[in-house]
Amino acid sequence: MDLPYNVFAKLCPSRGTLEHITGRWGGLTLGALHEGSLRFNELRRRVDGVSEKMLSQTLHALERDGLVHREAQPTNPPRVDYELTPLGREVAERLLSLIHCLEGRMDDVLAARERYDTARGAR
Repeated sequence: MDLPYNVFAKLCPSRGTLEHITGRWGGLTLGALHEGSLRFNELRRRVDGVSEKMLSQTLHALERDGLVHREAQPTNPPRVDYELTPLGREVAERLLSLIHCLEGRMDDVLAARERYDTARGAR
């Protein structure tokens, strides 16, 4: 199958989207939103360790890529909800499969790390 985009090509726009999805916070944000619509602070609590600045930047990038929808409510105080678009839901489902695989095999990963570190004299 010949696709019009090639993430391995330096100038392909799909590479930037892949970076947004697989960056430190992108996948976690998409995974958290897979559970349903969340407000900013709810999302920040769900994605443990992310700063306000990084979550904001991540959400902007994911929104620009069409993966997240931002809904501002005209209330006082203002309310902003974030949810996945259909494309974002598809991507999140695929990411969650990878996450579940990894979580299910973490004992193997930890054992491999220990073998690696032991073989190299690291602690």
